[in-house]
Amino acid sequence: MDKVEEQIVKRIEENRERILRFANDIYDHAELGYKEFRTSGKVKEILKEYIDQVEDGLAITGVKAYLNQEKKENFSLALLGELDALRIPDQSHANPETGAAHCCGHHAQLAGMIGAALALADKEVAEKLDGQVVFFAVPAEEYGEVEFKKTLMDAGKIAYGGGKCELIREGAFDDIDACLAHHTSADGILLGSGSGNGFVSKVIRIQGRAAHAAGRPEKGINALSAASLGLNALGLNRETFRDEDCVRVHPILTKGGNLVNVVPNEAVIETLVRGKTLAAFEDAAIKTDRSFKAGAMALGAAYQIETMPGYLPSLPQAFPPQLIEAVGELTDKPYTLTPPTFHNGGSTDVGDVQHLMPVLTFRTGGVKGGLHQSDFEVVDEDEAYILTAKIFAVSAYRLLKDGAALAKEIKEGYQPVFASREEYVEFMDRFNRVEKGDYGDGSSN
Repeated sequence: MDKVEEQIVKRIEENRERILRFANDIYDHAELGYKEFRTSGKVKEILKEYIDQVEDGLAITGVKAYLNQEKKENFSLALLGELDALRIPDQSHANPETGAAHCCGHHAQLAGMIGAALALADKEVAEKLDGQVVFFAVPAEEYGEVEFKKTLMDAGKIAYGGGKCELIREGAFDDIDACLAHHTSADGILLGSGSGNGFVSKVIRIQGRAAHAAGRPEKGINALSAASLGLNALGLNRETFRDEDCVRVHPILTKGGNLVNVVPNEAVIETLVRGKTLAAFEDAAIKTDRSFKAGAMALGAAYQIETMPGYLPSLPQAFPPQLIEAVGELTDKPYTLTPPTFHNGGSTDVGDVQHLMPVLTFRTGGVKGGLHQSDFEVVDEDEAYILTAKIFAVSAYRLLKDGAALAKEIKEGYQPVFASREEYVEFMDRFNRVEKGDYGDGSSN
């Protein structure tokens, strides 16, 4: 490690207790997507102590802090930290007010980003960075609460359910050339990323007719029964999904009626339809729609299927050798290089950013239990938070030193899928649609 890197590590160690306090505070006060007002406020509060130019309110709760803004024309590198959590109310650190819990480790990303900011903003370090560093806290990576997000869309506050997707649409990534991203891993330190599923989001409403469930059920149209038939039809379609397409369709029923003695007049299903490629999840989406239309037809109900853009598939991106070397110097713990052939059936809006620019991803451990599960637990704060900060900061320095030579090399060798934000938005908007139908024939009147 050179003198600047030693200074970076020293600054992070000097701020160890503050980083840990911040991490545990966020861990204990988790918030859900597009509702992360307290979390973003805490991020902004610390960043403003060290960085003059800070913006907030981006895609509702996003925060952006600019270090070395005068060098942005040479190169602009963003360090990403995700603000939101998951609704897992029985996890040990769940927020009792929101039911949210950081069972995906987003609070560790934020702690690492904050720790990196404390080090890179040091005057002696900052002057060695031949480019701008953007500390970017982004909302709503977890694609949940679809109906809530739909209310934000109807109010004109957002157009997309994913936070990075919305930030791209708003132009908040226009001044960024490349990104560094982190995720927590129960498998220890992983460097680089494979591919991941893309998806579309659906809200399916089945409209029936209410009636007394015991006295005059023949007068009703049971929306819950129609939805159940749709779920069964979808299940029977699963054998048509090819293994290599990694299709995942996982609906939940968010409404099945109002009172037990009334024939349910409305059923609401939320689902994501995922696949490894655009063609794969488009095919699965057609079969999903067809299944619920069939259920509605069988019972004589009406339906509305609202499809919304989700995330694009994530793309393989190797971790540069210079940064792999840095990780080896920062820790004596073993690390694994993610092979480009590795595919994850999950989804992340990091993939949307990858369609426009390179995103270098690393993972650190220090946790046990399952991601997105109530048994998730941080067991090694040094690896989960402090090492994350060191990798963020030293990687940023290596990318931006010597005229940002490494960062420019990566950028010049990258082939984005979309040449501009406008192309991306045009593509995403293809998936904004509503289809309605009514199979009622009046025979039950």
